[in-house]
Parts: sequence; structure tokens; C-alpha cells
Amino acid sequence: MDAAMRGDARKETPRSRLLAAALALYSRHGVNGTSLQMIADRLGVTKAAVYHQFRSKDAILLALLEPLVSDMREVVERAECERTRTAQVESVLTGVIDLAVRHREVSALMQADPAVPALHASQSDSAALSERIGQLLLGPDPEPGRLISVAMLGSALMMTGKNPKLAAVEDEELRRQMLVAARRLLGLRSRG
Repeated sequence: MDAAMRGDARKETPRSRLLAAALALYSRHGVNGTSLQMIADRLGVTKAAVYHQFRSKDAILLALLEPLVSDMREVVERAECERTRTAQVESVLTGVIDLAVRHREVSALMQADPAVPALHASQSDSAALSERIGQLLLGPDPEPGRLISVAMLGSALMMTGKNPKLAAVEDEELRRQMLVAARRLLGLRSRG
């Protein structure tokens, strides 16, 4: 479960339990393969109880994606405030890796499920944010090698955190290793 949805049971709300159940089902069956009835069954409630919280699967999906988009916005704005190109790249790279780790399941869902990007791009500014992240990493007039490296990096970052072989890796270690690998892929100097 994503860090945003983790916490002790005393803080859980019907909405957060519904989002956690939907994320688990979306991850297993895909968005199109998951019905509102399946979500209700997993929670042990009626379909009407699900409708009370959300009117559609799309509304549930957008609620799952919103924390990620909000965090993306902060990463982009912080990086764009940096004075040098090197500082911008470092800021956005570190920020995106933090996002991929913090939002492991949602990030993987965005990459793996074809229903997610189309809905999300039509309902929010995530496409524009992704474009700004790409521009920060690419810089002006990127060479083909840089274009390929950034494209590979984008897909890899979002899927790495969800890799079942890495489930036992603690967030901080995952973050550190992803940053080392990302810097290597982009040809950046390693930081101590």
C-alpha cells in the first residue's frame, strides 16, 4: 500500500479503506478488469456504500492519483527554482525517485495499466508536469542518447518500486540505489 494510505487502523476512514481496496484490485486485475461490485465485495459492503464515496471507477482512480500529481507539482516547482542546470537536474531526479518510492503501487499502476494515462491526462495537469520533468532532465537540444536515456529512466523508475523482488528492500535503500542507477544512466557524476 502506498505510504499515503499507510498508517495505523485508528486513522483509517471509509474513504481510505476503499482507496486501498481499489488499488489492490486495480493492481491485480487492471482498472478495466475491476468492477465497483468487486471493490464492494472486497470491503464487505454494498455497492451503494461504494457509490456513497465515489460515483465511478474513474473517480476512484483520480483520487488514487491525486497525491502523486500533487507531489509531482512540488518536485517540478522546486527544480525550476534552482539556479543552475546541474542543480535543476539533480533536484528533479531526486524528487522523481522520491515519488516513485513513496507512491510505489500507484506509480506502477500508471505505467502498467493502459487505462490510467489516458484518464489521468484528460483530468489533470499530470501530462504537463511530466513534460516539464522531461524538459528539466533533457535540457535544450538533447542528443539522441540523452532522449533514450531519459525515456528509459522514466519507465524504469515508476516500475522499479513495484518489482516483487524488491518488496523487502527498505524505502531508503531503494531510493539510494535508484539514484545511483539513474545518475549512471544519465551520465551524471555520483554524489557521496
